[in-house]
Amino acid sequence: MSPSIRLRGLLALAALGCCLDVAAAVPPPAPAVSSSLKDIKELESRRLTSDPETWPGAKVYQGLCVNCHEGQVAKAPHRMFLQMMSADAILAALDEGLMRNEGALLTPEKRRQVAEYLAGAPLDAAIPKRAPPRCAGNDFDAAQAPVPLGWGYDNARFIPADVAGLTRDQVPKLKLQWAFAFPGAIRARSQPAIAYGAVYVGSQDGTVYALDLHKGCVRWTYRNSTEVRTAIVPDTQSPRLYFGDITARVHAVDAKTGKLLWSNKIDAHPNATVTGTPTLHDGTLYVPVSSLEVTTAADAKYECCKFRGAVVALDAKTGASRWKAYTITEKPRPVRTTSLGTRIFAPSGAPVWNSPTVDAQRGVLYVGSGENYSSPANDRSDAVLAFRLQDGKLMWSRQMLAGDAWNVGCMMQNNPNCPAEKGPDVDVASGTILHELPSGGRILLAGQKNGYVYGLDPDNGGKVLWKTRVGRGGIQGGVHFGMALEGDRLFVPISDLVNGHDGRTYDSPPRPGLYALDAVSGKLVWSSPAADDCHGRPFCDPGISAPVTAIPGVVFAGHMDGVLRAYDSATGQVIWSYDSAHDVRTVSGAMAHGGSFGGAGVAIRDGHVVVNSGYGLYFHMPGNVLLVFAAAR
Repeated sequence: MSPSIRLRGLLALAALGCCLDVAAAVPPPAPAVSSSLKDIKELESRRLTSDPETWPGAKVYQGLCVNCHEGQVAKAPHRMFLQMMSADAILAALDEGLMRNEGALLTPEKRRQVAEYLAGAPLDAAIPKRAPPRCAGNDFDAAQAPVPLGWGYDNARFIPADVAGLTRDQVPKLKLQWAFAFPGAIRARSQPAIAYGAVYVGSQDGTVYALDLHKGCVRWTYRNSTEVRTAIVPDTQSPRLYFGDITARVHAVDAKTGKLLWSNKIDAHPNATVTGTPTLHDGTLYVPVSSLEVTTAADAKYECCKFRGAVVALDAKTGASRWKAYTITEKPRPVRTTSLGTRIFAPSGAPVWNSPTVDAQRGVLYVGSGENYSSPANDRSDAVLAFRLQDGKLMWSRQMLAGDAWNVGCMMQNNPNCPAEKGPDVDVASGTILHELPSGGRILLAGQKNGYVYGLDPDNGGKVLWKTRVGRGGIQGGVHFGMALEGDRLFVPISDLVNGHDGRTYDSPPRPGLYALDAVSGKLVWSSPAADDCHGRPFCDPGISAPVTAIPGVVFAGHMDGVLRAYDSATGQVIWSYDSAHDVRTVSGAMAHGGSFGGAGVAIRDGHVVVNSGYGLYFHMPGNVLLVFAAAR
């Protein structure tokens, strides 16, 4: 296997996004295609087994592009980012976007060749097959106004009965109503939102869709140039939608038309991205900033690392920046030189992968941070931080695990960019949950990739009130994207890989599954370990990476084995399940296919359960489908 093919396999595990220079590119036309598992496998096979170094575009890239995109130009995205983009998005950047001046030096044929080379797939990889139906009119339901619940408003992920419109007794009667396929996609990571009688959702190719909740027809589309993996956040005060993209841009579009209202690039670092969903409060959008520099560091020639995690406050009406607060106060500076003569910068990293939590009573914003990217590790990694809402001033920081510095270079032999600490890479990845105690006080609940869950005192500098180890933890273990809270019961999903490609050895067995803790004391209420039903299926694992969502009496959890399960919240018993890892006919009449659940959770409104399936990276099962369920009458 050639080095480039091995690198693409590594990126399937570690890389999370794409390039920044094309963030403002003219978006390519949105293809409408429904793909079965055969199509998805063919697309991924083309990316991972055909060696692009033999393609004509390799010579073009080496002759014109390599000097900027191999780390020599600070503002140019590294080649690793470009390799995660679709060919049509790269071509659009060269034809009409930010790279049009460089593209003008090439013939149209050579622009196409370099786009295909970088994407590792030809332009016809996402040729439309059957277009989904367009709605006859854009009749939005004004009575179904947005509600301030879930990502974008809070991290409790609890939907009350009057909003859910779904009871525990109805859940076993859930049936698939319709399905929608994302074109040319192997993953579906944007959590849907339901409002105005529509399902709003982003996609891998950058398209944001407004779909009719009852029929699945397309009301409108907005084509962004790069992947949208955050949830879509509807504004409760005006018909606006907010979301971030993989190139660290935040957008606002009209909820009724899809018209772009504003767009703002919130971080100048070439590898910055928005993973966590922006949180809306009192006219301000609080946006977490993370980074893919952790992946770029796999290039031994790259000067690792200069990114610092941050939170940016934007005016929700205009997109104008109000303040920016870094997780690491000091700027990274050179601290040593590698054996290759490349400088290492520190402190770096501490990205914010999760959606912020607003504490309006205290005027504070809470976030969790990830690992440092370079040595020496400092006290802001793997921490919970509190910023003042008014101006972003850091009020306190509580580190949950010291000495965690890691990047993808640590997954390669003798890579000089790997920090001395070598991990363990256990971010505070799950969004914190602020909970009112029976005594009248409050507790801040946080989950970490090491398998621990914490109860913190927000009035005492985040002092640890209790901590409970629920999972074994690891690079892909522990708590990932989100817990849920019903009353005093905290539901904790554990990812711990059983069949995965973690690359580490552990001193205890994995504990994938769903667990319930008492939020006041941290004591275990019940456990529901996940059975390994993968039976040798490639990239299948029983754990729960995706966030869970609760309604009265029920918790919904999408597992990495492709099965969506509903658990009784009092006992942990599974009361309903649906295996998404198979072909399903979509509203266009063509077939799509589900896979692992990861990154996006369930949205529930007025009796409908809406979820994305497909997580074709990190060695998990690919998929490209949106599923909509309702209880049989």
